[in-house]
Amino acid sequence: MKKFAILIVAAVACASAQTNTPAKTQRVENCATCMDEWRITESDVRRILSTLAADSMEGRGTGTPGALKAAKFIAAEMKALGLQPAGDSGYFQRVPLASTTSTGGRRRLQLLPSFDSLAKIPEPARVISYNVIGVIPGKDPVLKDQVVAFAAHYDAIGIVQPVNGDSIVNGADDDGSGVTAILEIARTFAKGAKPKRTILFMATTGEEQGILGTQWYVAHPKFPLSKMVAEMEIEMAGRPDSVAGGPGKLWMTGYDRSTMGSMLKAAGIPIVADPYPQFRFFERSDNIVFARMGIPAHTLSSYNLHQDYHTPADEVSRIDFAHLTAISQHAAAAARMLADGPAPAWNPGGQPAPRR
Repeated sequence: MKKFAILIVAAVACASAQTNTPAKTQRVENCATCMDEWRITESDVRRILSTLAADSMEGRGTGTPGALKAAKFIAAEMKALGLQPAGDSGYFQRVPLASTTSTGGRRRLQLLPSFDSLAKIPEPARVISYNVIGVIPGKDPVLKDQVVAFAAHYDAIGIVQPVNGDSIVNGADDDGSGVTAILEIARTFAKGAKPKRTILFMATTGEEQGILGTQWYVAHPKFPLSKMVAEMEIEMAGRPDSVAGGPGKLWMTGYDRSTMGSMLKAAGIPIVADPYPQFRFFERSDNIVFARMGIPAHTLSSYNLHQDYHTPADEVSRIDFAHLTAISQHAAAAARMLADGPAPAWNPGGQPAPRR
């Protein structure tokens, strides 16, 4: 464990040096332990997020043509990286939904129990959305049957009433930033040493509608959930949070609930506990679905409570790309530890109760 932690610390220090972000670790003179896998470029980060949060994606509302366009882009990125497709239709896992109209006339979506249920829904109300899933198989003879998942939701709010003439909620921070980081983590594993454990990369649908895509995945997993030893979400990481320490720093939801946070921090990953427990973010992202199944699952973020949340002002122009590049590198180091190192475990009383 000590040797492994030293390697992770060195990688984090190297990653920080490449983005001019100070590392909270001992300086590494020659980066001898840093492989190309740690080198995430701002140009890749900017390209991916600028595409996902472009006006042409129409705010990526769940089940809309814009969301399908985004899903196809993500699948193409996974294919280019060499990830193995892990959906029921290539990289796509279909998710059956029913459209309803809530009070006030706003469209809402409901997760159906099966595809057979679609036949009972009026045709105009039938919606199929998609999780996008890719896999890198583990190489270790013993650990390869264990699974670690890294995920972010690609859906956003879609199109709303215009604000200052703009009606598209581009979702650059929420959660184009997280999807970008997940794809960049996948890039580090695709280019670097293959992981000991099998890694599942997911861009999920319907989070903004009630965490629908993740609920469907848990009911229809690619691998038995009993084999999943950890799950990590990345959500709203496109702007630095001074409370977490500023640029290049992250906070983790449910930090004290499991050993994951302390393991990563001890290895030099620049994270702190969620500074906003009053908002119960641990229970408000896709990680909670896995956590309720008994899997240590948390979300990394640097959300600074900015007022652009769920508004058309959540634009690419407001993203700090140097910060997002730095946290993607740190998240990749964290991912390497979860893929190759000790498995995290719940602390006493930390596991949330299953949903009744």
